Amino acid sequence: MANVLQELMTWLHEVFVRQFDTWILLGFVAQFFFSMRFLVQWIASEKAKRSVVPIAFWFFSLFGGSLLLIYAIQRQDPVFIAGQGMGLFIYIRNLWLIANERKAAMTKVD
Repeated sequence: MANVLQELMTWLHEVFVRQFDTWILLGFVAQFFFSMRFLVQWIASEKAKRSVVPIAFWFFSLFGGSLLLIYAIQRQDPVFIAGQGMGLFIYIRNLWLIANERKAAMTKVD
C-alpha cells in the first residue's frame, strides 16, 4: 500500500509541479473562466426560481472557450481543439441572436 501511495505522490508531483509552466497556468486560468459560466447560470436560476441562461454565461463561454482553444492548439490536442472550436461558433451565434433580439426590441419601443 505504501508503494502505491508513493507512486501516486510521484505521479501527482510530475503532473502538477514538475511540468508546470506558463501554458499550464493559462490552461488553469482558461478552465476557471470556462467554469464560471456554470456558477453564473446557477446563481441566475436560483434568483429567478427557474432555469435561465444569462448573457454572462455566453461571455464566460466565449472567453474561457477561446483561452482553452489557444491552450489546446499549443498542446496539439485534436479532440480538445475540435470541441472548443465548435463551441466558439455556438457561443458567438447565441450572443448574435441576443444582440438581434435586443435591437428588435429597441426599434419596437421607438
